[in-house]
Amino acid sequence: MKITVERTVKAGRDAVWSAYSNPEDITRWNTASEDWHSPRSTVDLREGGRFSTRMEARDGSQGFDFEGTYTRVVPGDLIEYRMDDGRDVQVTFDESPQGVRVRVTFDAENVYPAEMQREGWQSILDSFGRYVEAKAGAAG
Repeated sequence: MKITVERTVKAGRDAVWSAYSNPEDITRWNTASEDWHSPRSTVDLREGGRFSTRMEARDGSQGFDFEGTYTRVVPGDLIEYRMDDGRDVQVTFDESPQGVRVRVTFDAENVYPAEMQREGWQSILDSFGRYVEAKAGAAG
């Protein structure tokens, strides 16, 4: 089963693309809730390149590495990757008068209910949107 989440970010395509693919930015926005964070991230954004982001509970009680390999990259428009558990993810960036619509479609996993997965990924995407909008506002 595939799940899709999306958010329109009120910023330019370059700012949105950069924040989504820059490890320093990723550590600032990649969280589904305030009690989690991403202390480190690496990105080799090219087909065949690897990425890894460490996600941890702020209290240190749990954590995991979100890792995979990029399978297709079209700068400014598309990122596709395969997570190390074999699931595929597609991220598209579509510009509109309202901003850039970021749409993430991913293969559901079999441990957690689909709605819980959708809510988690949506929360992370919403965190991304808030981060980019705040950063773009500060720069403008």
